[in-house]
Amino acid sequence: MAVDTASDERTGPLGRLAAALSGPNTMGDSRRFWYGFVVATLLMFAFPLYMLDTAVTNMSQYLALVLLALSLAVVWGYTGVLSFGQVAFFGVAGYTFGIVGINVPGPAGTMAGLVIAVGVAALFAAVLGYFMFYGGVSDVYVTIMTLVVVLVLQTFLDQTAGDFWTIGDAALGGFNGMPGIPDLALGFGDSALVLADDALFYAALLVVLGTYLGLRALLNSDFGRVMVAIREDPDRTEMLGYDVKRVKLLVFTFGGALAGLGGVFYVTYMNYISPTQFSLTAASLPVIWVAVGGRKTLLGPIVATVFIERLGLFLSVNVGDWAFVINGLLLLVIVLLLPEGLLPGLRDLVSWVGDRRSGGEPDDTTEPTGEVVE
Repeated sequence: MAVDTASDERTGPLGRLAAALSGPNTMGDSRRFWYGFVVATLLMFAFPLYMLDTAVTNMSQYLALVLLALSLAVVWGYTGVLSFGQVAFFGVAGYTFGIVGINVPGPAGTMAGLVIAVGVAALFAAVLGYFMFYGGVSDVYVTIMTLVVVLVLQTFLDQTAGDFWTIGDAALGGFNGMPGIPDLALGFGDSALVLADDALFYAALLVVLGTYLGLRALLNSDFGRVMVAIREDPDRTEMLGYDVKRVKLLVFTFGGALAGLGGVFYVTYMNYISPTQFSLTAASLPVIWVAVGGRKTLLGPIVATVFIERLGLFLSVNVGDWAFVINGLLLLVIVLLLPEGLLPGLRDLVSWVGDRRSGGEPDDTTEPTGEVVE
């Protein structure tokens, strides 16, 4: 009796896992993609072995910022809500972690700080989102309101110098910021693992990897399909019986928690945070990362965040004050030439070259669906 091995592969544990991570809402479903993904992951785990310590330290920072970019990709790219407020949740979590970590010394304090910081960021996002979405605020004004919240936080924190704005042993520090934030440590007593240097890099890498795979599963689930439907046509989605406001609130709250997690890793890397984290420039950077990489993808914001931050560092070292201008022009060119983003544009280019080599012609009659497909 013949055995249907293909069916076994589809119904086995690996087949079910692959099915959960694949679908029309994420880029990359082919076996070739997953082979490349595994190779790239292995290269990242070997990163400290072939790169200088400064490069590893910088990559830890970039990975923290990747979590911030992914939070916006979920909120904006997949649900259609453009938010400048992700840095608010990022920064609030950073300050919260610093306050708890400074006042409760030792690994227990930093672990409590991690949980509390992410919880505060999620609660902040939930309260803000509730008033915006259930208050009937249109998406355009949601964008404006989130930007206003960021700028109000910066203005407030700039005024927090002096003993009055000291919480226990933690001084907010005004525009000078809060120094002395401890490294995140996991465990208890002398056996605790302090996340510094290579340990911080590997912890951040594991969190980013888990977040990416988890988001793939979420976006290809029934809930993820509702998110995409809201992005494409919220009125029709509501007519079909879905609670659009509730879905937006849940996604916005989740995005706040994810941005908060990135904020904790960022201040662990810096051991410092200041009100500049809430500046207009800081608020616009996640939007740039997601737009350049491809807002309807997950890989796009990851690649764009690392690329843009690394490019900015390179230019600032080599051309000084011209770095911001050159970086801005390059990003403008990418957005104009590739409106869907860098990764979708490269994917389409590779597909077009493959069609030309095989002698086939692209099907110009196919209408775009608004979803990212492989």
